[in-house]
Amino acid sequence: MTRRRYTLEFKKEAVKLVTERGYSRIQAARILGISPKNINNWITKAKKGKSACMAKSSVNEEIKRLRKENERLRMEREILKKAAAFFANEKP
Repeated sequence: MTRRRYTLEFKKEAVKLVTERGYSRIQAARILGISPKNINNWITKAKKGKSACMAKSSVNEEIKRLRKENERLRMEREILKKAAAFFANEKP
C-alpha cells in the first residue's frame, strides 16, 4: 500500500473548508475523498501554528510577492534612468 502525498495548497483548502466555509470535518473529508483523520491532523497543526507545511507555504507566497515587487522596482529604476539621460541631453 502506497502512501498518498498531498500538496500544500490541497491541505490549506481542506482546512479552509472546515474553518472558513463551515463544513464539518467529516463532510469535507467525504467531498475531498480523504480520511477525516487527515483533516483533523491538518487543522490541529494549523491551529497550533506548528505546521511546517503551512509555514513554508506562507513563506513561499511572501517570496513570490517580493520577487514580483523587486522586478517592478527594477523596471521603474530603468525607466527613470532613461528619462534622466533623455532630459540631460535635451538642449533648452
